[in-house]
Amino acid sequence: MNTPFVRPALAATLLLGSLLSAQADPPKPQPQLQPAKVAALAPVSYPAAAPSPLEAAPEVRAQLSPRRFTTVAAEIGARVQRLPMGEGAAFKAGQSLVSFDCSLQQAQLARARVALDVATKQQATQTRLLELNATGRQELENAEGEVAKQRAEVAQMQVVLSKCSITAPFSGRVAEQKVREQQYVQAGQTLLEIIDDSVLEVEFIMPSRWLSQVRTGAAVQIAVDETGRTYPARVQRMGARVDPVSQSVKVVAAIEGRPAELMAGMSGRLVLQRTP
Repeated sequence: MNTPFVRPALAATLLLGSLLSAQADPPKPQPQLQPAKVAALAPVSYPAAAPSPLEAAPEVRAQLSPRRFTTVAAEIGARVQRLPMGEGAAFKAGQSLVSFDCSLQQAQLARARVALDVATKQQATQTRLLELNATGRQELENAEGEVAKQRAEVAQMQVVLSKCSITAPFSGRVAEQKVREQQYVQAGQTLLEIIDDSVLEVEFIMPSRWLSQVRTGAAVQIAVDETGRTYPARVQRMGARVDPVSQSVKVVAAIEGRPAELMAGMSGRLVLQRTP
């Protein structure tokens, strides 16, 4: 058997079989890509026009404050003799709030008056001597200068004694007492905090964009947190300028009437109403 011819024949047979098998099995169809379904776009809804500023934010925080308030301080160094008005006490304008022990100042005034009396007599003597040509003009002028000096001393001590009693500059109440009776105080030391709460004002900060709708005379309502009630008020005055950083302006309104339950320092929610 000739083997070199067997291998080529076998290879040809295998190749022929592969071709016949390929023709017997037709190629499988490839899956076709379906076009993607495009979802319908929902209609775009735009927000409605913004409401006016007062409708968007009708309430702001506000605080009640007294119409007038001040600090009472000592103008002289002395011992507190009497404090007739304690914290919360009501007083009238001109009523004594603080009295000092001014025994030393009274003694100094008495001494100044005696010195003035002596100087006045000396002036009279020099005047008479000058009429008699027994003295010179210079001596009389010195005597007159001494009289003027002593009069100034008396006036100074009278001013000091006027500081020994502090009277109320207006009617109101004592908000805070900072010293006690028999306590020595220095000049300039704070003694009392007093307020005039006969009219309570409402202070608040509002956006400057409200200026076109809120003006002097506008009606407002304040819901006070401490009482749980709402009180009418009216805008009295507005700030002189707008804060350029916060774009806000200060407004002051006054509570109508004087409800007894309201006190300075209370706060609440203030509702601005449209003005006609």
